[in-house]
Amino acid sequence: MSITNASVAFFNIQSYNSIRIDVSTRPMPLDTNVIEGFRESTVRTLVASTPEERVVLVNENDEAIGIEDKTEAHRLGKLHRAFSVFVVNSAGQLLVQRRALTKYHSRGLWSNTCCGHPRPGETIAHASRRRLREEMGFESNLNEVFSFVYRANLEGGLIENEYDHVLVGFFEGVPNPDPAEISEWRWLDTAGLSLDVKKHPENYTCWFRICFGRFVQSLHLQPRFES
Repeated sequence: MSITNASVAFFNIQSYNSIRIDVSTRPMPLDTNVIEGFRESTVRTLVASTPEERVVLVNENDEAIGIEDKTEAHRLGKLHRAFSVFVVNSAGQLLVQRRALTKYHSRGLWSNTCCGHPRPGETIAHASRRRLREEMGFESNLNEVFSFVYRANLEGGLIENEYDHVLVGFFEGVPNPDPAEISEWRWLDTAGLSLDVKKHPENYTCWFRICFGRFVQSLHLQPRFES
């Protein structure tokens, strides 16, 4: 089964203990028909060094130990703070997105509703709501359910090494995604999605593959979500 055959509601082209997991990912090839003249060697230019693009370096207890440019953190594989948001509807479906082909890594792969990094001085709660609004165009109350640490080799010589906080929210409606971030979105049943992740792991981001199972388990432990 492929994701195109999973149960789809909408389609649009426009805390537990932490765990450590090391994974490797297969690079997604660049689509030169979409980005003329793009080359792997220039991938870092897509991650501009701005005050908003700094990440918080942490130790394995999620204690802040410094601040680093996002490009450098991913080039050198420094452990930094991150978050992954999973939004469900009343039917128990998960809102998933396909990352835009212009993203600096994991381009064209399917993933959870949104993800990102808190800025220096910004809480996970504030950063996750901000990023959900920026990527998906709506807001939701988010509850943190667990966290995990993982390291993954990405395309372009980049390395993900994140202390990832997983949050769950609720939403009924049609999102308004930013096309610079998201190429497609869908509401999918978790049972069908789970089968597809196992059968076609190469279609999904490394962090989504790692934490999706625990996210599904966490749904049974959460009270009814409110948007």
